Amino acid sequence: MSEQDDMLSRIFSMQTQLNDYVFENNRIAGPDGTPLTMAAIFDAVNRGELGANGLPNQWLARYAKAMRDELNELDEELLWKWWSRDDIDLQNIRVELIDMLHFLVSAMICAGLTPEKVFDVYTQKHAVNIKRQDDGYSRAGKTEEDNRQIT
Repeated sequence: MSEQDDMLSRIFSMQTQLNDYVFENNRIAGPDGTPLTMAAIFDAVNRGELGANGLPNQWLARYAKAMRDELNELDEELLWKWWSRDDIDLQNIRVELIDMLHFLVSAMICAGLTPEKVFDVYTQKHAVNIKRQDDGYSRAGKTEEDNRQIT
């Protein structure tokens, strides 16, 4: 595998390191009293600790809120007045998108996803989306049965 092919794995690794650093630096402890780690959250997924008070749910909720806030920041950068003579600040837009990616990758880890599983699920969902388009996708015919087949 080339270095370029492994970029998603590198992003996951970098995000894990950043989150672990943030947890330790801010004295965020796991249930056992030691500094929380992304591995502890990932392990909780694998143990099936998926209730409201489980680490996966707690941190998915936090990362979802963070993504919403970043999306709002992105939205504030976009120009909606079609008569405006302003230009968008593409540099800041890119930064906001990367901020969302930070939280998205964190959420993926909290959902028990690895880079390989992300690619696998993405490929399956992509096929569903293509089939929906080929079948004349509309609200009237929409069901979630095709999504339930994704593993």
